[in-house]
Amino acid sequence: MSIYVGNLSYQVTEEDLKQAFAEYGTVSRVQLPTDRETGRPRGFAFVEMESEDQETAAITALDGAEWMGRDLKVNKAKPREERSSSPRGGYSGGGRPSGGGGRRY
Repeated sequence: MSIYVGNLSYQVTEEDLKQAFAEYGTVSRVQLPTDRETGRPRGFAFVEMESEDQETAAITALDGAEWMGRDLKVNKAKPREERSSSPRGGYSGGGRPSGGGGRRY
C-alpha cells in the first residue's frame, strides 16, 4: 500500500517527509514528484511504510493536520490509471482529410 500526501508546501523535501512519517513507523520509500519544466515539487508525494498498521496510524494522525503552514490531505493512494497512447482521446493528428485542398475564402 502507498500513502498519498497532498497540499504540501513547495519547500518540502523527501527528508522532511521521512522524518514526519517516521513518528508512525519505518518509512521504506518516499516519492516527491517534480514539475518537468521548473524542477520544483508539485505539491504532493507518495510515502510507503513497512506495514499497513503503520500506514493506517500515519493516515489517521496526519490527515487534516497543519504542517509547514498547510493543511495536509493524507489517504491511501489509488492505483495509477493507465494512460492511452494518444493524449487527446484518440485523435492521431496528421494532415487534412483527403480531398481537403487548402483554405476556402
